[in-house]
Amino acid sequence: MNKSFVRPKSLVDVSTHYCPGCGHGIAHRLVAEVVDELDIREKVIGVTPIGCAVVAYDYWDFDCSEAAHGRALAVATAIKRVRPENIVFTYQGDGDLAAIGTNETIHAANRGENLTVVFINNAIYGMTGGQMAPTTLLKQKTATTPLGREIKYHGYPLKISEMLAVLQGVKYIERVSLQSPQAVLNAKKALKHAFENQINNVGFSLVEILSPCPTYWGMSPRQAMDWVRDVMSKEFPVGRIK
Repeated sequence: MNKSFVRPKSLVDVSTHYCPGCGHGIAHRLVAEVVDELDIREKVIGVTPIGCAVVAYDYWDFDCSEAAHGRALAVATAIKRVRPENIVFTYQGDGDLAAIGTNETIHAANRGENLTVVFINNAIYGMTGGQMAPTTLLKQKTATTPLGREIKYHGYPLKISEMLAVLQGVKYIERVSLQSPQAVLNAKKALKHAFENQINNVGFSLVEILSPCPTYWGMSPRQAMDWVRDVMSKEFPVGRIK
């Protein structure tokens, strides 16, 4: 019998702590599949900061390092410079990469560090209670914007990928989503390209993944996927940015 799915060797056979319908599990599997296919399991080092995926090392069967909130790219830079033969990537949420860690993100990108960045954008703070994130959409209700995000008080959703694309040190940026099976396949393709860039010493690569958060969006898993497709993707269009 042909198997349609085989668990990647880089993915540990355990249950995760993520909420039903959360996109992190899908993203974890895609990273693991890419690591296996590129045969870099013994060379790869993941860096995860504070956030829902803070214990990603429990789910990936390769070396990982934790970082303080917002400092994943600083830690990754240090690891890559000390061990340039390793393939180093960060796995960061929007509250981390685009809020407390914005400074680290911009300067690592501007320096053209030869790193791979996996940026999970679910438009909200998940780990700490559903507060507004830099990427929260206008009119979107959160724990800190119960009436919805307003331009007057909160500004516009931050499009970090478009911001980074103007920097000379950035070589590749693509925004993908997890809204459908085809979208997941496209996300994997983008991730693989980002890792290949590092292997080939191309430079800084970032893949932004639009991911559902049913719990703090107040939706069912199906509704959350539809919201990514029908609402979130309009504010953050998928496709290659650079």
